[in-house]
Amino acid sequence: MLILLVALPILAFLAILLGAPARLTAVGAATINLILGLGSIFCWQSKAWEFSLQVLEKPAIHLAFGYIDGMSLVMVILSVIVTLAAVLSGKAPAGSEKLYYGSSLLIAAGAIGAFASTDLFFFYAFHEMALIPTFLMIGMLGRGDRRGIAWKITIYLGLGSLVLLAGLVWLASLAGTFDLREMKDAAGVIDPAAQKGIAALLIVGFGTLVSLFPFHSWAAPAYASAPAPTAMLHAGVLKKFGLYGMLRIAVPLVPDGLQFWLTPLLVLLIGNILWVGLVTIAQKRLDTLLGNSSVMHMGYIFLAIAALIAVPENTLAAPAAIVLMFAHGISIALLFGLADRIERSTGSLDLSDMGGLAKSAPGMAFLFGIAAMASIGLPGLANFSGEVLVFLSAFQDYTPADGLGSVQIACILAIWGVVISAVYMLRAYRNIFQGPAVKSTENAADLTLVDHIPAVLLIIALLAVGIYPNLILNLLNVVKL
Repeated sequence: MLILLVALPILAFLAILLGAPARLTAVGAATINLILGLGSIFCWQSKAWEFSLQVLEKPAIHLAFGYIDGMSLVMVILSVIVTLAAVLSGKAPAGSEKLYYGSSLLIAAGAIGAFASTDLFFFYAFHEMALIPTFLMIGMLGRGDRRGIAWKITIYLGLGSLVLLAGLVWLASLAGTFDLREMKDAAGVIDPAAQKGIAALLIVGFGTLVSLFPFHSWAAPAYASAPAPTAMLHAGVLKKFGLYGMLRIAVPLVPDGLQFWLTPLLVLLIGNILWVGLVTIAQKRLDTLLGNSSVMHMGYIFLAIAALIAVPENTLAAPAAIVLMFAHGISIALLFGLADRIERSTGSLDLSDMGGLAKSAPGMAFLFGIAAMASIGLPGLANFSGEVLVFLSAFQDYTPADGLGSVQIACILAIWGVVISAVYMLRAYRNIFQGPAVKSTENAADLTLVDHIPAVLLIIALLAVGIYPNLILNLLNVVKL
């Protein structure tokens, strides 16, 4: 059954190329995928969701899909929710409907394929497949210096992918298999000296794809230039590939190597939170502010991963990372979707050109306010649940008599990021929606009923997990809140 979730967007893309109505086909495929994805929650451990087809005998490579555990399921659910919201958001330029909706479907197919793959080769291959339409969407339909930005992310992510490939091939050769389930048996038997080299490659490779500081400079310009569906799908879903890979592959297979690089990793993630956070405060446009905000929040998830590296027995760290991955994916997709609608209504995303938009567009102001509060970490929304779990995981089994360790010190510094988030997000909300109306906002159109659908879908997900985080924690078989 999981192969349907991967194949349906690809088949819909082919149908669009052959002349099917682009928007209708994309929305239909995304809706069916959402129904199938949510339905799998109730029977995800059934063998019916697994698929395997041998592609190569030696080495044994299979086109294989399955829910390895609850983490795979949560990432697939995130993918199908954001996919439907993405194809419902935005407006395709005249004459570019096939590229606009077809590329969005291919990005979604690549993300779902990566999260659902149980073979290392296709885990990597599906992610690379999703990058191609991302480059095309930015280079052909983006705004600003779109071609320069498209080349920049091509170089950055291309080099990051090559470094990652080297690490994955090295790891697979030592493990003797490409099967992700069988690779777990290699945990603890890989030579510690080799682990250091593999861990370095995985941190740099996955880190570049996740926009880990200082490999992050591609992300904010790319999201600011990208069409709404591309920004929503890449920032909300595809960027979680690197975090998923760290939890799925790096942490269980090269723990000693990651331990060796723990202190540098802590320094880098603090760079994400504090340095990029301060850069975000200085932004003058909403799109670049949201792009930098997305980069900043990756630091919190890396903090949970660092807590797991430091203490492999930590039972809160992995669930904390997964909950925050889900929450960030939903909230940043919502923000980018609404930012696109603001630009279409006012003709600008420059904060200095805004003001008083709440008077002419109260619905937009209300929904953007919820999205902003989620990004800040307001209680009752999913980001709060994830961030609290991250901070708790850093101090799990902490003994005051032993003094503060490096993870605890990093956590204390990271808490200041909450203040930074509040500063830039509340300032942006005030500049856009409050105060007297200006020329660009006084006659701006509010959200239509169709515009409300993707936003409400994402807000429901934020509220559901925020109010009852056990919706995700139950799937991860961990201690519940």
